Amino acid sequence: MADPTPVQAGADAAGTAPSGADPVEIARSLIRCPSVTPQEGGALACLEGMLGAAGFTVHRVKLTGPDTPDVENLYARFGTKGPNLCFAGHTDVVPPGDPSHWRFPPFEGAIHGGMLYGRGAVDMKGGVAAFVAAGIDFAHSHGGAASEGEMAPGSISFLITGDEEGPAINGTEKLLRWLADRDERLDHCVLGEPSSRAVLGDMVKIGRRGSLSGTLTVHGKQGHVGYPHLAENPIPGLTKLLAGLYGEPLDGGNTHFQASNLEVVSVDVGNPAYNVIPAEARARFNVRFNELWTPQTLAAEIEKRLRDAAGNSVRWSVDFEARSSDSFLTAPGAFVELAVEAIAQATGQRPELSTTGGTSDARFIKDYCPVIEFGLVGTTMHAVDESTPVAEIQALTRVYAGIIERYFATFGR
Repeated sequence: MADPTPVQAGADAAGTAPSGADPVEIARSLIRCPSVTPQEGGALACLEGMLGAAGFTVHRVKLTGPDTPDVENLYARFGTKGPNLCFAGHTDVVPPGDPSHWRFPPFEGAIHGGMLYGRGAVDMKGGVAAFVAAGIDFAHSHGGAASEGEMAPGSISFLITGDEEGPAINGTEKLLRWLADRDERLDHCVLGEPSSRAVLGDMVKIGRRGSLSGTLTVHGKQGHVGYPHLAENPIPGLTKLLAGLYGEPLDGGNTHFQASNLEVVSVDVGNPAYNVIPAEARARFNVRFNELWTPQTLAAEIEKRLRDAAGNSVRWSVDFEARSSDSFLTAPGAFVELAVEAIAQATGQRPELSTTGGTSDARFIKDYCPVIEFGLVGTTMHAVDESTPVAEIQALTRVYAGIIERYFATFGR
């Protein structure tokens, strides 16, 4: 297992982690844990050791569900009073693929030419290491384990899942419910996903579009291609209905959100034969939508377009996936502005406020408190030779430390 206390100087006799926690060494320790989703791989144990030594109260929470793998998660808090500023993230990673294709072994945490290499360096063990280092320094500056957080102006907490890269069923969503059942309140949250686009600090996410998936089926009648009058080919009908879905834009977007977009991701008839007209044709689609829609109103619009396109000539049905997600926006205000100022001071970049991209665990967190996303540049996430500059992990730690300082100056009691 990785060294549980990767700090610049050793822990004292009482086990209290000193100031100057090294985010790069924390990141290397985490990368050395092969936590391919849903395996914990030692990553949460590593965090438990270092956070416990720093004075955090740490909970390891295993969550379960039918037909899904059990997942280990972690919640740690320093301090007992509000406000509670939470940093969220995940230690699970996608598979590395063939290790022989990597410049360095994917779970070695190699540093070369000022770059840290390894699976999770960007997504998102580097981000976790940065906010953990900032949190440990905050705890030390307010008495560490000896004070139990009583000297702090509020609380710092970490909500870390092992299920973000997997089904996302037994992770953040259920861990938030577990916290609510314990009357544990989060006041604001920073999700450390790699949000920067080209250089560290150029973008912070203040919201996300929603996601709705579905399967459109056109029903025909199977028959011989030589006797088409005895069959009903569903493929022309499917083509007609897809043209109806794409006929007009769903919307034009607004101040904070780009336009919603519907994308067909698969078309299939399940027919290996050249001389058989298939009985059915299916198309799977996904819509990324802005705050002008809800899953319900969007589903109604899709069904209307399909009815209009089908008329009386096409028999069809559509099934929407149950696990949709709403769009959300953390409105610009004091919380967003203090994060922007911390980013600008540490990086020299004044970030764009964005809602672009896919979904993240922020879709669950936003139901409990305002949430923003800020982290490393994401260009190599999930790729062979995933890597990030060592200097950017250090700069990200300064951003998070700046957010903490400004947060309690703004919201502290």
